[in-house]
Amino acid sequence: MLLERARIAIFGASGYTGAELLRLLADHPRAEIRALTAERQAGKSIGEVFPHLATYALPDLVKIADVDLSAIDVVFCCLPHATTQEIIKDLPRGPKVVDLSADFRLRDPALYERYYGHAHHALEAQADAVYGLSEHYRQAIEQTWLVANPGCYTTASELPLIPLLKSNAINPDAIIIDAKSGVSGAGRDAKVGSLFTEVSEGIHPYGVATHRHGPEIEQCLTDFAGRSIEVIFTPHLVPMSRGILATIYVRNAPNFDAEAIHARLAEAYADEAFVNVMPFKSLPATRHVRGSNLCLIGVHPSRVAGQTIIVSAIDNLVKGAAGQAIQNMNIQNGFAEHLGLTQQPLFP
Repeated sequence: MLLERARIAIFGASGYTGAELLRLLADHPRAEIRALTAERQAGKSIGEVFPHLATYALPDLVKIADVDLSAIDVVFCCLPHATTQEIIKDLPRGPKVVDLSADFRLRDPALYERYYGHAHHALEAQADAVYGLSEHYRQAIEQTWLVANPGCYTTASELPLIPLLKSNAINPDAIIIDAKSGVSGAGRDAKVGSLFTEVSEGIHPYGVATHRHGPEIEQCLTDFAGRSIEVIFTPHLVPMSRGILATIYVRNAPNFDAEAIHARLAEAYADEAFVNVMPFKSLPATRHVRGSNLCLIGVHPSRVAGQTIIVSAIDNLVKGAAGQAIQNMNIQNGFAEHLGLTQQPLFP
């Protein structure tokens, strides 16, 4: 039965993605916030934690154990990796769940254990989880109670590559992804690597050849390529609050050049509300998508014959997290997909 309004709980509402969910859901005509949790901040009002949200009429923060799940239709989980699976495995089967952690993204438990350093403890729920790249898994998202919201780097990388692999427009064995992220991608907890003096006035790679989004990207691309895919993926941290910029280097398939690749992407996303392919040779910047659920994709010919450069930009906290989570909730519940997500980018 389709809902007239979704009664929503946000687990882990005191983090950046929780704050973004609240900002976006404030304009959602079919969303009703019923519960907000934050274990260490329980008892506080949301305005005490996030002054920019103080004018909204929102419930006070509580512990997860104090939430009446019988009065909840949708749970957004914004909890740390490993914590989420312990919570979700014990949830009653009733509310639909959109999980913004990485706990249910990788289908292979052995691969999860390898990259996250511990065994998966919610395999029954894992079997039901659907990867939530909204534009490409809609039908499965409609049918599941548990959506594994994709990572931010992965969203920016997968959206340009999937149509090209599906149409055999590129060589699947020659994909290089060079990606940059703002510091909010590391979360709100205090970490030495996120301190102003560690991040400002510089840029550095991290997680080289070991980043957890690498196998996530490969799993998704393999779904659409019809064969196993491996990519070279290197993330970098840059001194900005938010944004993902992925520069992707591909080798053209026979009979495809950069213009044909651009045309294929433009055709694939012509009817999508949140993915926009820019005019040929135009390239996006993170400031072009800040605060929005948009993904902008640019295509440019390489100086090297037979190769193409693709640049993708998203806001890591919106299309890379909270915005896509709301998009997935809309799909799950039969709502118009754009609800709560019509905010235009902030510029400058």
